[in-house]
Amino acid sequence: MDGNKAEAAGSDALVLYGVTGDLAHKMIFPALYSLAKRGELGVPVVGVASSNWSQAQLRKRATDSISASAGGIDDRPALRRLLALLDYVQGNYQDPHTFGALKRALGAARHPAHYLAIPPALFAAVIQGLGAAGLAAGARVIVEKPFGRDLASARELNSVARSVFPEDAIFRIDHFLAKEAIMNILYFRFANSFLEPIWNRNYIASVQLTLAEDFGVKGRGAFYESAGCLRDVIQNHLFQIVALLAMEPPAYRGFGAVHGESADVFQAMRPLRPEDLVRGQYAGYRREPGVAAGSDVETYCALRLYIDSWRWEGVPWYLRSGKYLAGRAAEVIVQLKPPPQRLFADSAPANGASNYLRFRLSPNSAVALAARVKRAGKAFVGEQRELYLVDERPGEEAPYARLLGDAMAGNGALFTREDAVEAAWAVVDPVLKTHHRVQPYKRGSWGPKAADALIAAHGSWKNPGFTDAAAD
Repeated sequence: MDGNKAEAAGSDALVLYGVTGDLAHKMIFPALYSLAKRGELGVPVVGVASSNWSQAQLRKRATDSISASAGGIDDRPALRRLLALLDYVQGNYQDPHTFGALKRALGAARHPAHYLAIPPALFAAVIQGLGAAGLAAGARVIVEKPFGRDLASARELNSVARSVFPEDAIFRIDHFLAKEAIMNILYFRFANSFLEPIWNRNYIASVQLTLAEDFGVKGRGAFYESAGCLRDVIQNHLFQIVALLAMEPPAYRGFGAVHGESADVFQAMRPLRPEDLVRGQYAGYRREPGVAAGSDVETYCALRLYIDSWRWEGVPWYLRSGKYLAGRAAEVIVQLKPPPQRLFADSAPANGASNYLRFRLSPNSAVALAARVKRAGKAFVGEQRELYLVDERPGEEAPYARLLGDAMAGNGALFTREDAVEAAWAVVDPVLKTHHRVQPYKRGSWGPKAADALIAAHGSWKNPGFTDAAAD
């Protein structure tokens, strides 16, 4: 969408804090390489970390990262251009001398973008260090999630960030928002006129969102002990999808309007209660490295959510996510209400007859509409079929490449705003500490059975890949 302000000046340098870490190796270097291949990266890239590395070591790390990425190295000139842009500053984020060295490395750059790919506990120290060193004026700061771990810490971090940077210079990353399939939800909703008359409580019975992973914590047990599924996935990724599905039409064509409507959705969400939540833990989680022997941290979470607005009053939203589930996929099911009069015996809701709209987000993307059609013959008997409206398109831009390019250009469309972050935390804050204990579930299942009871009043979970046609 178009920006709502005059085009901002592009960043004339990129500073990567935590450049020796896993995020930089797995995601950021391949994203920079992608930008270099498209000719969109021509500014110095200064890495900052505490490791005693040379510039040659940093360049080798970048080369190894890109070699191991999905596409590998397929453009040697672009790789050479990227490596030539890399510089390195070693130092402690608590030490003012680190920021003095960074200032010298930046040279004539006056509008750097500072990317905090570091643990959240270090965010405040770096932001305050930038302010004290005079490196914040005219600059931008890109903050990797999680942005806080509850409402109080989010407010505190927002306060620190706003004490140094203006709000329009703070870019809070949720890489999920930059996925093509997620962006298509917003486009599909407001580019098609047939949806608006039925996109409300009168025609929609419920909405389901599933983000399933078929793997565990992958050695990140210590991190997961501090986060859990509710914080790590639902409060940010799934809530952002809810906002795109539930928001009112923006008043004008600009990302500022979209952000305002998204924030209104979070503010209208009813705060969660313990009975709205089912927490699960996969078998064997407590034996993972870094996990407490009696851990009550959830690796699975299902919840029932209500949005107290004119459009959505009384419509339940069911969200679930978990590790070591039966498949790896992300999907949305918008379940429509059945026709008011049942003319045909086989179209009873119990037979899975109600129409639905399905957004498949991963591993492939698709938008499908399910409708019943009559089978050939004299009898009025039909089956549910899906009409595919969009399918996977090759060559989509990687989320981190899109986000880095947008942040450096000053385009805030795919980033979250201060009020939206705090409003989302306010919804989950009541159950972060007050909740029922986790329930065990088998690896390769769809989670604990209690999640089925949570949704029972409105049917059952539709597992990714499920279609009513297959069930007939």
